[in-house]
Amino acid sequence: MADKNSICPQCGKEFECGAKARLEKCWCFSFPHIISPGEGKDCLCPACVEEKISARTKQTKLTIYRGDITKLHVDAIVNAANSALLGGGGVDGAIHRAAGPELLTECRRLGGCKTGEAKVTKGYNLPATYVIHTVGPVWRGGDQNEPELLASCYKESLLLAHSIGVKTIAFPAISCGLYGYPINKASFIAVTAVKNILTFHSQFKEVFFVCFDERSESAYRQALVV
Repeated sequence: MADKNSICPQCGKEFECGAKARLEKCWCFSFPHIISPGEGKDCLCPACVEEKISARTKQTKLTIYRGDITKLHVDAIVNAANSALLGGGGVDGAIHRAAGPELLTECRRLGGCKTGEAKVTKGYNLPATYVIHTVGPVWRGGDQNEPELLASCYKESLLLAHSIGVKTIAFPAISCGLYGYPINKASFIAVTAVKNILTFHSQFKEVFFVCFDERSESAYRQALVV
């Protein structure tokens, strides 16, 4: 029987160990596995993994903000878009209204976006210089690759932000509106995915998790201390 510290607390399966330097995820696509360079023999128990993450992300401030994402003075805000990138309801519609019609004009030239991927436009009338558009998964019970796809939204958005020199970025609760993703599950995936990327890209000064109500704010606070 495997030691409990070698078991992923999310999916209950044993960790995969022994690989060379890279970031891996367990089968649940939630709990991070950090494997250091060298012989791949570093301890991968949850406590040691979290210690590695904390050491490598301490340069970046993680902030929970309840309010209007379109008002934030950051380098980039992330839009929870639909696959057409032509605006919609919720945060998507709010960002398009605040940015003005030029945003829609640029979005039309992007040719849409696949679920889990990200594309960038200018911010136009927004305080933010850029808008990074990503398409989250529709919640279908959790067994249709939703965790993978949601984590990919955060990963691809941050990698794109990194490539254009963004230092401060704000995320909404992707997929938690009309797409129905449970906020307690989505917030954990969001925080974990962001921490994973920050272990390798420390240029970011601050990452905001923007919440729309008290319940979502509470879920993110819990996710940050797990």
